[in-house]
Amino acid sequence: MQIAKVAEGLCSLFYPAACAVCGEAVARNEYLCGNCEARAPRIVAPFCAKCSEPFSGAIDGEFTCTNCERRQLDFDAAVSAYRSRGIVRSLILQFKYHRALYLRDPIGRWVCEALADERLRRRAFDVVVPVPLHAARLRERGFNQADLLARILSTHMGVPVRPALERRRYTTTQTAFDRAERLENLRGAFRLREKVTVRDSRVLLVDDVLTTGSTLSECARVMGEAGADSVYAVTAARA
Repeated sequence: MQIAKVAEGLCSLFYPAACAVCGEAVARNEYLCGNCEARAPRIVAPFCAKCSEPFSGAIDGEFTCTNCERRQLDFDAAVSAYRSRGIVRSLILQFKYHRALYLRDPIGRWVCEALADERLRRRAFDVVVPVPLHAARLRERGFNQADLLARILSTHMGVPVRPALERRRYTTTQTAFDRAERLENLRGAFRLREKVTVRDSRVLLVDDVLTTGSTLSECARVMGEAGADSVYAVTAARA
């Protein structure tokens, strides 16, 4: 124990903890300084009850945005605590595309913060399910960001992770597609893993960012058809 304390002290001396954004010194096991943390754009009401899209106008009570009104989304609700802007977007991109795996901890905390939302706070869940990557993309990236975040959420909630889905078809990037094209691009891309069941389960689906909701919706559709009782989704950020 004493050796561990000495080693930790030496590590702090030669490799002091620093903010991942500005480089300012922070306490050990912290990743953002107070100033940078305060610059992370939170999603505040009013926002869409279905997909968390914020609205800048004055609306009292629950509403559904045009993104959700004009199409069927198969999840019950998708909840995000932050906008994918500025610091939030930068950290997620570093984590996802530049192998900054240590950033899974602050990003995982953002996912956990979403649990305080009224749509999730009083709900019980049986399983936490990460959105899967295709095997080729997993080999290319070396990790599935949604799986890492799901495991942080699982520990926080005390609910088991179940990798219930697999991505059976390699899809091209979604960024160039509109909403309808995204749904068509994803049709049939996911399936339930062999010998895995979600029947009668209350599922919490996890991903890093929600853009239009097409990926989450297709995953929710597959699990709904397999007998899931409900499928709510949570992400670190909302584009």
